[in-house]
Amino acid sequence: MHLTGADILVRTLIEQGCEVVFGYPGGQIIHVYDSLYRYQKELRHVLTAHEQGAAHAADGYARATGRPGVVIATSGPGATNLVTGIATAFLDSVPMIAITGNVMNSQIGTDSFQELDITGVTLPITKHNYFVGSVEHLADTVREAFRLAISGRPGPVLIDIPKDVQIASWEYEPQPAVQPDPPKAAKDSRIEEAAETINASQRPFLYFGGGLITSGAQPELMEMADKIDAPIGCSLMGLSALATDHPRFLGMQGMHGHYAASTAMHHADCIVALGARFNDRSTGDRTKFAPGAKIVHIDVDGSELGKSIPAAHGLRGDIKLTLQKLLPLLRPGRHASWMRAVAGWQEDELYQMDSRPGLTPRSAILALNEHLGEDTPVATDVGQHQMWAAQNLFFRRSRRFISSGGLGTMGFGMGAAIGAQLATGSRAVLITGDGSFGMNLNELATAVKEQIPLVILLLNNGVLGMVRQWQTLFFAGHYSNTVLDRRTDFVKLAEAFGAAGEAVADLDGLRAALDRAFAAQGPYLIDCAIGKDEFVLPMLPPGGSMDDIIVKVGD
Repeated sequence: MHLTGADILVRTLIEQGCEVVFGYPGGQIIHVYDSLYRYQKELRHVLTAHEQGAAHAADGYARATGRPGVVIATSGPGATNLVTGIATAFLDSVPMIAITGNVMNSQIGTDSFQELDITGVTLPITKHNYFVGSVEHLADTVREAFRLAISGRPGPVLIDIPKDVQIASWEYEPQPAVQPDPPKAAKDSRIEEAAETINASQRPFLYFGGGLITSGAQPELMEMADKIDAPIGCSLMGLSALATDHPRFLGMQGMHGHYAASTAMHHADCIVALGARFNDRSTGDRTKFAPGAKIVHIDVDGSELGKSIPAAHGLRGDIKLTLQKLLPLLRPGRHASWMRAVAGWQEDELYQMDSRPGLTPRSAILALNEHLGEDTPVATDVGQHQMWAAQNLFFRRSRRFISSGGLGTMGFGMGAAIGAQLATGSRAVLITGDGSFGMNLNELATAVKEQIPLVILLLNNGVLGMVRQWQTLFFAGHYSNTVLDRRTDFVKLAEAFGAAGEAVADLDGLRAALDRAFAAQGPYLIDCAIGKDEFVLPMLPPGGSMDDIIVKVGD
């Protein structure tokens, strides 16, 4: 059938299984929005308050489903407003399709109104990007973008479409939805070598990141842990892959990780890393990281092998397929003394945990846990509240922790929570702080308009808590520009947007507010007061090692 470029784009999105897109219209994408109007029964469009919010919503949708999230924006400032959202997805390996309009081909390079080389701008933060110069290539470009976004290590792909390409006509033939490139296991010889090292280990530790979730290798991970008698830890991006109460799971390790997880990893003699990057928040001082351990690193992206931490064995391949080949080569073993040591560190951790009565950051998250269902997606912004959430949330299902890890994007949470809710159909939760929330509160308008069932738990301490914590510990209490000193009434603000809300100052009040929030029809904000000097602990100092770990104030 003969269609305009705009119709070809929308029909191809539908063909690829896209059910919802997020975006904001403008002059150079208006023809696509005219097509979205005609196809609105087949493809839902969610109008956000800002293009960055749309990008984060597409990201949240993708994290919750594993399918590409789609965001649409116009040229110039509309396109540049996507940059932070695209970079957030890129650093966390999230599949996303970003579609931008541009000026006509004849105007490219003339500095016409709202012209911008968005492919040049986003080249370092996309898996690939395209400038579609002619309509005959449009449909196949979109299909290739979807394939690239979901193949191997996922990531964002940008498609820039000039206005005349949207207007021009071409023949469109529907195609089946693309499939990812077939995954491959690591080489047999590398797997055999790694098996010998694992079999010789007396203190094995299994460590996974977001790549394990992408591969769907949880069953193989658990089988391996039981076979070689190993504890398990994860990075921030690995959270929710395993049920929090799995008996071998010690939780997140790293700068603000669980004491038992970080300590066990430090004392291991063999670390099997699955889809994790060993970034600085995981390792601290790399010269002192797990000094007695041999690293077996399995990742689909070969560039990560040995990039940050030298690996005794670097296995490039799909994690699930590689583990399926590795498992038969592993000898069953029991490491009683090692597991006793791990249990001892778990007891130490219980002793260190914040058990103060009343309303504390930890008790607030534990109260929230009582309301979370198996399918509840929980998004966070970035800061202390993010780490309190990572340490204390209880998960039962994969892809239900939605948080910015690599880029650490304040303002991520609101859009991401909206996207995750639409992806799962379940009531979503946003855990945020007053600093982060100030960067994305405009998306309350979107949540109200779309009547998103969303509980917003705002941990309000009146400061930029994580930076203030560093200033307290390492900068002699020089609180430079971290005291917000704002008079914002967040409850009135929520009501002004059309949402419901209430403020709480004690634990009983929070529990009652959570009951009302989870029964509400649309978004519900809880402004929860906490002290400005609350710390996230444990903490590895920047550039420090396990020798420097802080487990209580005054260490």
